[in-house]
Amino acid sequence: MACRAKPSGVRLTEADAATIKGMLARGDRQHDIAAWFGVNSGRIAEIATGMTFSGAVPSAAANLPPPGPYPAGKDAYAALAALRTAKQAIAAAEEMVSAQLR
Repeated sequence: MACRAKPSGVRLTEADAATIKGMLARGDRQHDIAAWFGVNSGRIAEIATGMTFSGAVPSAAANLPPPGPYPAGKDAYAALAALRTAKQAIAAAEEMVSAQLR
């Protein structure tokens, strides 16, 4: 028997639904919206069709996140690794300069 993945625990709120409706009105793809919120695109479809949060009013365009596509998880992981490397380089450079000033 196959094992199911652990639930993400992400729950969309009324405020999230308002943002989602604003993003949909702007023309964002459901896939990109789902990626922004970290949910399955089915949750976005439920909001788009009025199945859930039917009373939510779309957020104004000025209050929306930038349009997608958004980085994939692997890209975020690679960026984090690069930031850690840069942090180590900065710390080493700071130590070198501090040693020269002593």
